[in-house]
Amino acid sequence: MEIEQTILSGVVVITPRRFSDTRGFFSESWNRLRMSEAGFDFNFVQDNHSLSHEIGTVRGLHFQSPPHAQTKLVRCGRGALFDVAVDVRRGSPTYGHWTGYELTAKNGRQLLIPAGFLHGFVTREPDTEIIYKCTDYYAPNYDGAVRFDDPDIGIDWGLGTRPPTLSEKDAVAPLLRDFESPFVFEGSA
Repeated sequence: MEIEQTILSGVVVITPRRFSDTRGFFSESWNRLRMSEAGFDFNFVQDNHSLSHEIGTVRGLHFQSPPHAQTKLVRCGRGALFDVAVDVRRGSPTYGHWTGYELTAKNGRQLLIPAGFLHGFVTREPDTEIIYKCTDYYAPNYDGAVRFDDPDIGIDWGLGTRPPTLSEKDAVAPLLRDFESPFVFEGSA
């Protein structure tokens, strides 16, 4: 397993080993013991799986606030997506900064996004599936979003002139400057 630190403290790219032969491949996408030995000990309680039919579907930027905040381990089961994390921990030296990675069914990469970060993605291929583990259950009263195209964050989604496919929730989400983050930075970066 390869572990790559990103520019945002706590956000990590994990690439599990793949064992390939003429049939395809086998990969252990999560092993609590191995991850704990690598310094990542999470109690994942829910797996989510979504399908986006169109290229250019944007989902996010989402969060779930305390006491139901979620750490997520995200991977692509089919197709390709650009996955993004944005630091929204008040007091963080990287507040409002983002990082993004191509996650594809072929490259097997996973993005670990701790609580305190917004999460979003855009699909790069039709019928893209995203699969992710969460450390807390979905709690609709604690669910929220920030605008995916907020100019103060400045994410390059790679959409070009293509208009994104959005949910109503994402289309009307507030800007970061109008968002009162419930997350507090509690460490050194």
